[in-house]
Amino acid sequence: MRMENVLLRLENISVSFDDDLILNDISLEIKDKEFVTLLGPSGCGKTTTLRIIGGFVNPDAGNVYFNGVIMNDVPPYKRPVNTIFQKYALFPHLNVFENVAFGLRILKKPEKEIKQTVNEMLTLVNLSGFSTRNVSSLSGGQQQRVAIARALAVRPKILLLDEPLGALDLKLRKDMQVELKNIQQQLDITFIYVTHDQEEALSMSDTVVVMDNGCIQQIGSPLDIYNEPKNAFVADFIGESNILDAVMKEDYSVSFAGHIFKCLDSGFAEGEPADAVVRPEDIDLVEPEKGMLSGTVTSVTFRGVHFEIIVDIRGFKWMIQTTDYYPVGMSVGLVIGPDDIHIMKKSEYSGRFGDYSTYSDEIEELSENTEEEV
Repeated sequence: MRMENVLLRLENISVSFDDDLILNDISLEIKDKEFVTLLGPSGCGKTTTLRIIGGFVNPDAGNVYFNGVIMNDVPPYKRPVNTIFQKYALFPHLNVFENVAFGLRILKKPEKEIKQTVNEMLTLVNLSGFSTRNVSSLSGGQQQRVAIARALAVRPKILLLDEPLGALDLKLRKDMQVELKNIQQQLDITFIYVTHDQEEALSMSDTVVVMDNGCIQQIGSPLDIYNEPKNAFVADFIGESNILDAVMKEDYSVSFAGHIFKCLDSGFAEGEPADAVVRPEDIDLVEPEKGMLSGTVTSVTFRGVHFEIIVDIRGFKWMIQTTDYYPVGMSVGLVIGPDDIHIMKKSEYSGRFGDYSTYSDEIEELSENTEEEV
């Protein structure tokens, strides 16, 4: 990464709350005009990272730099950032126009400039003609657009977004993903987005920062994160994965599930234990005698565009995604090509993720919880 492009830099940041270590010596560089997503499960430290950038939390150790200038003691209102939270915090006594104009009035901008900027922002978020509407009369998606327009009206260098789509229904959330990316590209500003939703991260981001347990596990493009995960946590968290104990026989040759496979990985010691990742969509199902491995179908779930099939092979439950239907009890063979296998170094996460033995139980439990909520 060329230093002149770096807009924000976090250097060796650590934070503890009540003796609990929330961030553990993380460092991160974010370029100008980049869409970066902090991705991870609840409690991983992603929102705390966002709040440190915004100035709402001070690090116990480490420094925050904007354009090379240290900003640790600079209050939020003096930083070149603005934040959109999951709860939009709109002012119910102000109409749409005045909500968007709020920050501009605080900055004492001329009335002519305020009117022009607000109209530009409302056009940008597809709310032209809504300026006199009461915000309480708007839908959730429209309220979110008002919050985005208000945050962008003051022209921040960086927009921080803390799970802003979490309160929206699935279709609206997908629509807003596209709109947010388009807005970011039109305005050429840096977006730093927090989510636990892998699909959001993969579809919107230039760079994904995967976090767990207060540490950064991997930084990369969505394609790199998906196809070249660094460890079992990343492989499991980003999409579905079959993760197996493996042994590297030599460069480009690996053994797992009782079979020796050709692969594209090298640089491991001969006989080195490793983790092998095979994505469900990369497995071909064939007749048992034609497969590299063979087993029995134990579960079939229809997902609209494909079936998720669980196949038991010597006690290991594989997930395969296919457009063809295979009934429970059917014997099938698995074919896995060299470019469908990714080999990872053993890590603290090895053995914690792997097969889909509990998959049917999880589906049943999820259905029961949904019924209780309804």
